[in-house]
Amino acid sequence: MGAVEPVVDEENGEKETKIRDEEGRDVEKGDMDSQQRGFQGQPPPPPPPAEIGGENFHMSRMQRLSATNPLRLVMNAGTRVASPSPYNAPAPSQHRQHRYFPNPFHHRHPPAPVPAPSQHRHSPVPVSVPAPSQHHPSPAPSQTRSTPAVTPQPSVITLNSRSYTNKFSLFLFLVHMIGAIGLVCFLVFKGIQGLLEAGEAQRKEKRLLKFFLPQVEAASLLSITLAFTWQKAMRMWPTFMVHFILWGSFIFTLAAGILLICFQRPSTDGVGVVLIMFAIGNGLYSCWVTPRIKFCTKILIKSLEPVPKFGDLNHPTYLTLAAGFLWMSMWILAVIGAINFYFPPLVIIGLVLSMAWVTEVMRNVVNLTVSRVIGLYYLRGMQSSTQFCFQRALSVNLGSACLGSLFVPTIEVLRVVARALNLLEGEDEFMFCCAHCGLKIMDSIFKRGNGWAYVQIATYGKSFVKASQDTWELFEKREMETIVDSDMTSAICFLTGVCSGSICVIVIGAWTFTVYPNFTATLSLLSAYVGYLLTRIAMALPHACVSSYYVCYAENPDNRLFDKTIQDRLNSMKTDRDVIVPTPRSVPSRFAR
Repeated sequence: MGAVEPVVDEENGEKETKIRDEEGRDVEKGDMDSQQRGFQGQPPPPPPPAEIGGENFHMSRMQRLSATNPLRLVMNAGTRVASPSPYNAPAPSQHRQHRYFPNPFHHRHPPAPVPAPSQHRHSPVPVSVPAPSQHHPSPAPSQTRSTPAVTPQPSVITLNSRSYTNKFSLFLFLVHMIGAIGLVCFLVFKGIQGLLEAGEAQRKEKRLLKFFLPQVEAASLLSITLAFTWQKAMRMWPTFMVHFILWGSFIFTLAAGILLICFQRPSTDGVGVVLIMFAIGNGLYSCWVTPRIKFCTKILIKSLEPVPKFGDLNHPTYLTLAAGFLWMSMWILAVIGAINFYFPPLVIIGLVLSMAWVTEVMRNVVNLTVSRVIGLYYLRGMQSSTQFCFQRALSVNLGSACLGSLFVPTIEVLRVVARALNLLEGEDEFMFCCAHCGLKIMDSIFKRGNGWAYVQIATYGKSFVKASQDTWELFEKREMETIVDSDMTSAICFLTGVCSGSICVIVIGAWTFTVYPNFTATLSLLSAYVGYLLTRIAMALPHACVSSYYVCYAENPDNRLFDKTIQDRLNSMKTDRDVIVPTPRSVPSRFAR
């Protein structure tokens, strides 16, 4: 029935060694490629020694078995190791054909053996070999033991990163807060001590508590009331409020300056002149950006649409403003107590700078909270917990808020100054070459530190510089840098704070001039400062909504939550159908070398 395999005794040792070497190479490679084992006249290598029934079977004895012997079929099926090749994959019908193996316990006629060509004349081993072809089917998956190759998966960006960002700036802010709290407590103690001691210091502090403290507290409460009024009106009537803030800030600032000049005191005259000059610049800016107002209102209306879906989105603003009011009250008492300490002017300047950093961090905490809630709504369609986002902003992302609070206002101011210098034309080429060089430097710094970064900081937990670079690269990829560069939202929020500060100057200045004229100029400046800072905290909500709209659109413009407002604007700019107010962003050709 089966073919009888002749035994060759004179070269048995050499044959056995050769078979073992070939089998070892076959097991190491885990490959069944017929071109390597092939059809060069070599028989299929036998399996390694196996223990069956406690006895070792030698490879030479297995070689003498017939190719169709049931025992040899079982051993070959159990020991062959093959890795499927993607280039030699069999057709589905071939898979079904080769998955069938004869049952060794059923008697059936074996296929007729086909003698393979042999390179050695003494070992003609008849084996059953398929006809050679260009592609040979690989063994069935049930026969293989090789582990499939693991394809590396792309890294998934996590939305719940727990690593703290910008740890060094967070450390500096915490050290600053410890020092500020200690200094405020010490100065409050000095103020109480001055009240208890008889003398000139006691009379001065009593006068401050009577004619200074009530006005500052009233300015704080008035600014908080105005802040919520502006925010509510901005959400309900955005089109009207954009025009009102642009021209209302001009009118209120001009009225405050004229009022202070009418008091006819040298100190109030100086403050009044400064306010009038600022009002003139404000009016010129309002005229200059008139062509941008329509697009600004469209973006503002669209970006504020998700706010009603989150009923508690304003809760972080309430908590932050309450904390700001308490800290402002302690701060005023510390300013009064600084009069009884060494170098009162330097101490008061330090307190003013500390208050500016603290309130800016508060504003950016609200900005990060709202940016995460709105950003995840745009990017993932998620209804995020405002409380959880607020906790992340106060812990994980607080370092980025501290770093951004230090550098973003400074960069923005220097950038505005550089642009103002580049708007001027003159014959002094050296001076204007320096101005253009400064503008390019500020633009380079702006790409590594800007207010648009807060969206990616809140959403992906990136550091401040990394988020700034990635966000600006997204804008450049979508060709949105011109639109983003001319956005008015930040200016509108700034002028809203100016409106509150000017109203506080009018109210507190008139009140102070009536009860104690000597404090009029000081309290006018302080009330404007307090009104501006607390109002900016409340205006962080619309600012964050607009920023999230721009950044999330740049990341995925095909999202169904976005309309064609930005795309239509880009198309209009490319076809010169939309008039863009020129903004100096590069060196003119007359200064290019």
